Order: sequence, then structure tokens, then C-alpha cells
Amino acid sequence: MSITFTHRRGIRPVTGLAALARRYAENLSIAPHFNAESRWYARIGGDSTHEAWLLTWLPGQATDLHDHGGSAGAFLVGGGVLTEQVVRRGATLVDTAFVEGQVRSFGRRHVHRIVNSGTAPAISLHVYAPALREMTRYRVDDGGLRVAAVETAGVDW
Repeated sequence: MSITFTHRRGIRPVTGLAALARRYAENLSIAPHFNAESRWYARIGGDSTHEAWLLTWLPGQATDLHDHGGSAGAFLVGGGVLTEQVVRRGATLVDTAFVEGQVRSFGRRHVHRIVNSGTAPAISLHVYAPALREMTRYRVDDGGLRVAAVETAGVDW
């Protein structure tokens, strides 16, 4: 089944991305895989307005602090528990746990880190609009957020 994202008047794109993530999850036709060396991920769809990715997380696997290069997004936890760490003032990380079935939407300037801090494997489905072109990786240094690297789609991942 082909799924397209349409921006309807009166609905913010971030809200639309959460609904789109749920639709992808309901129509998932790829089996997730787990990799002990690194997180496994696969692009599972998209069109000219968005893209969707399926990711798996073994306990302890995590991302670096990062943004999405100007893309808004949403992620749906399809199994397990994932903790999102969001940067607040003073470069403090605030943790929020998301369990199976929960969706988290975020805007274009969102900086976060996701970690499987549980004891069981986790699965998540991520949708971005527009499609990811770059991601900036950050580090916390001297109480502030500093750019560690800028990665480009098709080159770095």
C-alpha cells in the first residue's frame, strides 16, 4: 500500500507526522532486525514530502545528541521502551520514557538523544518532513551545546 503525506489546512505538519507514523506502523511489511554491533535501520518509505525509517535498539544502544537538519519529525515506539533525552537551558538533559504505542512529535529545531536504557530490545518508526538532508551532531561542553559534526544524507549515512 502506498502512503502519502498531505498537508491539510488547519493541521500542523508535526501533528500530521504522528498520524503518518501510525499509518506506516499499521502497514509495515518489513521485518525488523537486531544488530549487536550497532543500531539497525532501514528506510521504509517516503515521497516528495517526507520519509520513514524503521530502527531497532538493543539495550544500551543510543544515538548521539543530534538535530534533523531543519526537518520536523515524529517517532512511534513499536516495542520496548525508549528514553528521549532533550536538551534544556544550560545544556541539561531531561529524560522522558516512551513505551510501546506512544508517539513523540517534534519541530524543526529539536535537539535530542534516544537511548534504549531498558533490558529488552526496542523498535521505533521515525518519519521526517521534509526528508532528511543533513543532521548535526552535538556534544555538551562547558555547560553549553557545541557542534561535533555535520553529516550529509547519501554521504555519511
